[in-house]
Amino acid sequence: MKVSESVLFDAPGPKARRRVLVINVIGVLLAILLVYYLYKVLNDAGQLTAEKWSVFGEGSIWENYIVPGLLNTLRAAAVAIVTSLIFGFIFGIGRLSTNKVVNWISSIVVEFFRAVPVLLMMIFLWIILARSGIVAPSDSPFVAVVVGLTLYNGSIVAELIRSGVFGLPKGQREAGIAIGLTRGQSLRNVEIPQALIAMLPALIGQFVVILKDSALGYIINFNELLFNGRLIGTGNANVLQALVVVAAIFILINFALSKLASVVAGRLSSRGISAGKPMDPAVPVVVADLSTKVPGGPAT
Repeated sequence: MKVSESVLFDAPGPKARRRVLVINVIGVLLAILLVYYLYKVLNDAGQLTAEKWSVFGEGSIWENYIVPGLLNTLRAAAVAIVTSLIFGFIFGIGRLSTNKVVNWISSIVVEFFRAVPVLLMMIFLWIILARSGIVAPSDSPFVAVVVGLTLYNGSIVAELIRSGVFGLPKGQREAGIAIGLTRGQSLRNVEIPQALIAMLPALIGQFVVILKDSALGYIINFNELLFNGRLIGTGNANVLQALVVVAAIFILINFALSKLASVVAGRLSSRGISAGKPMDPAVPVVVADLSTKVPGGPAT
C-alpha cells in the first residue's frame, strides 16, 4: 500500500503566493531604506571620509597596535585552549568515575564554573592577582583572562567528554570488559578516544568561543586586539573605523576555524562517525570451539 507523505502545511495557492511576494518586496525596500539611512547618517557625520580610513594604511599602526594585539589575542586563546582541554579531561573523567566522592566533587566544580559568567571570573581574578602580588602587575590581565577562559570553557569540554562517552553504544564498554579491561582501563583506552573523535567538531567550535571571549580582556586592560583597536580609535578620532577593522579580523579568524570544523565534521561523517551520534558497535569476537575434532588432526 502506498503511504502518502505528511506535510507540515499545505502548498500556498495563487493568493498566498502573491501575498508572500508583496511581503518580500516590502521587506527588501525597508532593508534598502535602512541601509541608505545609515549611510546618510554616517556620511553627514563625516565617518565615511577617506581620512578616517587612511590611518590603517600606515605600517606603524599595524606594527605597533594591530599585530601586537592580534598576537596577544592568539597567545591567550592558544594557552586557554590547552589548559581547557587539560581541565576538561580531568573533570570529565571525574564525572564519569564510579567513585561517588570523585564524581560529586567533579560535578560541583563543573556546574559551578559553567554557571559563573566568564567576564565576572576575569574581573575577580584580575583584582585578586593585582592585590595579592602573586604575579607581576603587568602580567595579571593575561593570567586572569587565561584562567577565566580555562575555568569556563574547561567545564564545557568536561561536559562534552561526558556526553560523548554516554553517546557511545554499550557494546564498546562490554567489549573492553570482555577482553579483561577494568572499568577505568576501558574508559581510558576504548571509550574516551572514540568519544573524542566524535566530539572533534564540537571541540573546534568551542575553540572559536575561546578566541572570541578573549576580547573580554579589554575590560581588565589586557592589551589584546580589541583593546589596541580602541586605542587607535581614541587617538585618531575614528573609533567606528577601528572597531570595523578589528571586527573584520575576528570574523576572518573565526570563519577559518568554522570552516575547519566543517571539514573535520565532513571527514568524520564520511568514515561513519558524527558528533552527537553513537559510533558503530564493536565487532563481535567469534571464539572457536576447541572441543570439536578437526578432520585429519588429533582429537582434543
